[in-house]
Amino acid sequence: MLLCAMIGASAQDDQTAPAENAAQGAQQEQRPASGDSQPVPMSENPPLSGMDLPSLEPHAAPLSYLQPGATVSESADSNAANGLGGGSFSSVTRGLGSLSLRRLWKNYDLGIDYVGGVGYYSQQGIGTKLLQQMDLNQKITWKRGQLTVRDNFSYLPEGNFGGSYGSLGSQGVDSLGGTPFTALLGGSVLGTLGLVPRILNVSVAEFSEYLTPKSAVTATGGYAFTHFYGSDPVTGGTFIGVSQVSAQGGYNRVLTPHTQVAVVYAYQGFDFSVVGSKFHVHVVQGMYGHRVSGRMDLLLGAGPQFTSFNLPCSLVDVLVGNPHCSQNQAGAVVGSVPTSRIGVAAQGRLRYRFPKTSLDLSFERFETSGSGLFAGAESNIAKMTAERSLSRVWSGLADIGFARVSRIQPLSLAQEATCGGAGQGPCPGINANSYTYGFIGAGLHRAFGRNFHGFLSYQFNELEFDHSYCGGVPECSRLSNRQVVTIGLDWTPRPIRIDWF
Repeated sequence: MLLCAMIGASAQDDQTAPAENAAQGAQQEQRPASGDSQPVPMSENPPLSGMDLPSLEPHAAPLSYLQPGATVSESADSNAANGLGGGSFSSVTRGLGSLSLRRLWKNYDLGIDYVGGVGYYSQQGIGTKLLQQMDLNQKITWKRGQLTVRDNFSYLPEGNFGGSYGSLGSQGVDSLGGTPFTALLGGSVLGTLGLVPRILNVSVAEFSEYLTPKSAVTATGGYAFTHFYGSDPVTGGTFIGVSQVSAQGGYNRVLTPHTQVAVVYAYQGFDFSVVGSKFHVHVVQGMYGHRVSGRMDLLLGAGPQFTSFNLPCSLVDVLVGNPHCSQNQAGAVVGSVPTSRIGVAAQGRLRYRFPKTSLDLSFERFETSGSGLFAGAESNIAKMTAERSLSRVWSGLADIGFARVSRIQPLSLAQEATCGGAGQGPCPGINANSYTYGFIGAGLHRAFGRNFHGFLSYQFNELEFDHSYCGGVPECSRLSNRQVVTIGLDWTPRPIRIDWF
């Protein structure tokens, strides 16, 4: 379908002139619509309610190219099984290959990135794990707007929040990670326990259109799902799959060449693999953005969040005559009580580019899938990343992140009866009320010629469940620590320029 669309694109009428530079683009937005003969430079200052962020990188000549690559790394991991309690160091060997395609037409922009390979865990009972991830980003632009289609696919044994450098999640293949609505659309797995292969796929389509040089609308629709294969090879634990439908619409207004405001409405619908576990969320946000082309991007947003779900019935509900609750022939309480709650959704992001350093700070507060541990959760997510050029051949990076995840839907009485004392029973997910997950890492890069560079990195991760996880069981471990030291080599040759007609 993409190939047919791209072939059709080359035959369409193109009467618009090329976009001007950033300074001219800012002036272009202020001209009256009647005298506007150039396309609105949406790539320079995209709408706040959209998925795009303005680039802080120096502008390069647009090229169509094919870029291969490869990475080999060796890690010393203090908790390779990613389990609770203590552990001992073992090795993890990874071999990854990558391929990136960028194809530009006059009004079409296609990007495809793929990274795949294997990881071998020396710890007994784990062995070889398959690692796969692919991103697709297709843009179709016209004089006053664009249509964007994105798809993010991964097949990994762990989550994608806080991967140490040298693992697959550090390779830069993450189109949703560069958007303001990653958590809302279902693109985050916030903390994991054990090693369970899972497919995570997020598909998103967005329409953006400038109504006037100072106002724009966006409409976004998405579908995401997470499916877990089997159980953890060490603990035997299983996890909760989910499918999510998302929709979002926004109105944007340019106040000055550097300032925008927006009003956004969003909907989330979650449906879990646990029978009867689903809920719906409605979000309204006001947003403010201040952008200086190529240098700074500030985004702030907040508003009410309305969540509707069903609470499992209790014996008290049956005794008081709640019409939604009853007892079956075996005497078990069945049914659920519709309920709702009002909360706050918020997000913020600051990106700044200094002469040698780039800084990215972000915060999100949305309802999420629960990362396989809960059937839905309220999540607060904060992250900071910094990169700096140290010399002609040396560069450094550092990142730190934190997530607090609180269960939305309690376990039903039937599920509680089947879960073991420490929450690791036969039922999927984790029997706890909340958990926190944090990481901190740093790395050094050294270039060897034009095509190779070596790296050394350190990562510390910590996952901790609240006291309800143990359920009164003495000496129960609810904390997981993990330290990873990695050394590796990247091969990135010059891009192969391509010209298709």
